[in-house]
Amino acid sequence: MASILRYTALRSSSILRPYSSIDVYRNRIFSYPVLSPILTRSYAKAGKGSKSKQVVTEAVVHEEPVKSGKGPKSTANLVPGSKQPITDPAAQEEYAKTEQKMAAAIDWFRKDCASAETRASGRVTPALLSPVRVKLPKTEQSFRLEEISTVGVRNGSELVVTVFEEESLKHVERALYDAKLPNITPQKLDNRTLKIPIPKPTVDARNALFAAAQRQAEDTRVQIRKHHQSSLKKGKYEKHSIELEEFQKLTDRFVGEVDKILADMKKATGAK
Repeated sequence: MASILRYTALRSSSILRPYSSIDVYRNRIFSYPVLSPILTRSYAKAGKGSKSKQVVTEAVVHEEPVKSGKGPKSTANLVPGSKQPITDPAAQEEYAKTEQKMAAAIDWFRKDCASAETRASGRVTPALLSPVRVKLPKTEQSFRLEEISTVGVRNGSELVVTVFEEESLKHVERALYDAKLPNITPQKLDNRTLKIPIPKPTVDARNALFAAAQRQAEDTRVQIRKHHQSSLKKGKYEKHSIELEEFQKLTDRFVGEVDKILADMKKATGAK
């Protein structure tokens, strides 16, 4: 009985040593599973037919409670809407068309800003007149100057516009005034030619160029938003749908690009 008590006490004490799974007692090796003290409990139990007490250790098993089907569901396996692509073929086609229209509006605005930066730098090039659009009678289409005339530089300080047809000269002259380009005042040389002296840019002229670019920027934003609304009307998408989210992201991206072009121009021209 004494050896049993010693073995029991030895085994009970070794449970508190989580890093040992083998004990030696009287040249004999005892091997047993290691139990963590946190997961075990001990209590005394009287031995049968004896007044001595035996230490009994039981392992406590913690089981995860079984969840019922009721209650909130886990969202760990759900895919965020921002990562879900547009799958509807019609919506994909409309998205591509809208993106092209918005990109065209951005390209137009970028070219106009590049022309304004050239004027602000004092360089005289035909690109100074790139924002000008000419409306001819009996047509609803607007034409660029290079489509109905030639634009050249003379003496490094003036532009010369020569139209292909005499009857279009007055329309070109009107378009130059309607463009409201700072310090652009056409002078008629003959029935087919206009001369435009380009003065050196001043601080006020640079500020005027930037103010004109701000107006063009707002016009471009309006065009982008119109393309956005037109696409939504065609698609008739459901509220909170992935299509609505993706079209809004597209609009925000192009509007942000307009803001960036305008900020770069302000920095390049030194406008205030």
